[in-house]
Amino acid sequence: MRVPDRAKRRTLSPRRRSAEIIEAAAQVFAERGYHGASTQDIADVLGIRQASLYYYFPSKELALEQVCMRGVEGFVERAEAIVRGEGTAAEKIRALVLAHLQPTRDRHAFVKVFLRERHNLPDASRHRVGRLSRRLERIIEDVFADGVRRGEFRPDLDCRLATLGMLGMCNAVSAWYGIEPNATIERIAEEFGHLLVDGARAPAAGRRGTRRRGRVATTRKRRGD
Repeated sequence: MRVPDRAKRRTLSPRRRSAEIIEAAAQVFAERGYHGASTQDIADVLGIRQASLYYYFPSKELALEQVCMRGVEGFVERAEAIVRGEGTAAEKIRALVLAHLQPTRDRHAFVKVFLRERHNLPDASRHRVGRLSRRLERIIEDVFADGVRRGEFRPDLDCRLATLGMLGMCNAVSAWYGIEPNATIERIAEEFGHLLVDGARAPAAGRRGTRRRGRVATTRKRRGD
């Protein structure tokens, strides 16, 4: 049941009210799209007057900005923490996949809106988001490159394309998550991790051959051949 506007103002602090409005905006934008939604739609979800929204967010554009910032929140920080930790390149790729997918479960509407509507952001916000996206790409690409250097991944791996492929797969999940039966985030992450790591992995024979060639080259160098 909707709570009357006046009663809700008495029971919610401004901070909680603002968070509630952003939650409603994310829900409406995710369902109707940014251009298909109105501030009246957001007010209807909350059961309040449209004019009440403007005390917290003077425009629909600003509400979209807040939703998108929440959608992208924490991606880079989690990725950096994984890279700083222990583990092989393959283990880190799997962990990065799971970390990238978890917000789709925890705040699905926010992530969906960010991925689908970020091009509608004001220039300054769009540029800030672009910098975060490029930073995340570099982090993932460096992990693939480290795997190549260590012989975990095949030497001809295109680390840039592997990075874009990983992000493309993970970002697409927001479009069908919750529709595909039994597709939990953990199960999706496991399958995607296998696809990425198995596709990038250097064949066992190739890894042995690389080490053997390295030993031969070192021996020849010592002999002066």
